[in-house]
Amino acid sequence: MGRRSLNNLVPSEHVETAENLISTCEKIVEKHVNPNIDTWEKEQKMPLHDVFKKFGEAGLLGISHPEKAGGFGLPYAVNLAVAESYGQFMDHGSLPMCLGVQTDMATPALAEHGNEHLVENYLKPAIQGDMVSCIGVSEPHAGSDVSEIKSTAKVSDCGKYYIINGGKIWTTNVTQADWMCMLVNTEADKGKYQNKSLIVVPLDSEGITISTKDMEKLGQKASDWGQTYMENVKVPRENLIGEPGHGFYYQMEQFQKERLYGAASVISGLERCVRETITYTSDRSAFGKPLIKNQFINFKLAELLTEIEICRAAMYYMINKVDAGENVTREATMLKLKIGKLCRTVPDECLQFWGAQGYLHKSFISRMYRDLRVVPIGGGADEVMLGILTKLEGM
Repeated sequence: MGRRSLNNLVPSEHVETAENLISTCEKIVEKHVNPNIDTWEKEQKMPLHDVFKKFGEAGLLGISHPEKAGGFGLPYAVNLAVAESYGQFMDHGSLPMCLGVQTDMATPALAEHGNEHLVENYLKPAIQGDMVSCIGVSEPHAGSDVSEIKSTAKVSDCGKYYIINGGKIWTTNVTQADWMCMLVNTEADKGKYQNKSLIVVPLDSEGITISTKDMEKLGQKASDWGQTYMENVKVPRENLIGEPGHGFYYQMEQFQKERLYGAASVISGLERCVRETITYTSDRSAFGKPLIKNQFINFKLAELLTEIEICRAAMYYMINKVDAGENVTREATMLKLKIGKLCRTVPDECLQFWGAQGYLHKSFISRMYRDLRVVPIGGGADEVMLGILTKLEGM
């Protein structure tokens, strides 16, 4: 699969920069990541501090974050152009997930609303690759319905700290993370949308326990996750991101970045599934002719490429609106829904054409089948996207 032109996505004055960043990213992945992925999947984690440091030194963890925080301050389109390239040279979904948490899930609110203390001590080190971050939203009884989280942060008697109790689950990067961007209830006298705040929680704080018991995943096995328990965890009040009681809304803003990143980081992988299948079915013969000459197969693959390309065009349209300062909640929700469905159908349809070869655990298509299955779940399940859309459409 060849390198895609960036002219329709990135402003002309930034195309060369984007191409250089993509080339640098590819070199890091080919040298330091792809050769180790089988080992890391067996260990069920990759060494994030080592990997992120390489990406941080190359400027790949702060592409669109502010220059004052050590980022490049480039348009969001450049950030997503790099993310879109991942599927062209990454043979798995683990690293795109880990990177996305660092760049587009745990840090956007901090970059937008964080005070000087938080920027200097948490955002800058994350951009440099010296710290690993994670995002704490889901809880055992509050995943899709974010408003129902139960974790609390109460101001201490001396007024200098938040005392946090509760916990989070399904948290990517958490077993190696230095800090968590955590959504908690802080305003007891307000409604469930006005009572939440985002707080940066150092994960070496006393009172924190992280467990991975019974949490082995179907796919993305080199991307760690876990469940976090917090009992009377003391965090300085200056670790509050932005204004108290605004956390729900900050998190909704972060979700839009997360959903756009999620689409960008898998779309080339989806296309690669089809391209690799075209190659395989061209080389594999049955009943006296290559499989690709079967009309059902070549029609199906053409149809899948069409759906992928339509999603790519929609994504480009949205990214340009984001850089223009426009709200894309409706469109990003639609894209997340459609991409989630394609992450089920494309690998499944393609694997079928590979037959027993596709069923092998180490085959590319088998890994993509496992790794992409989380996309219609994470960052808001398909059903949540539909619920949001029905409200936006006044149904």
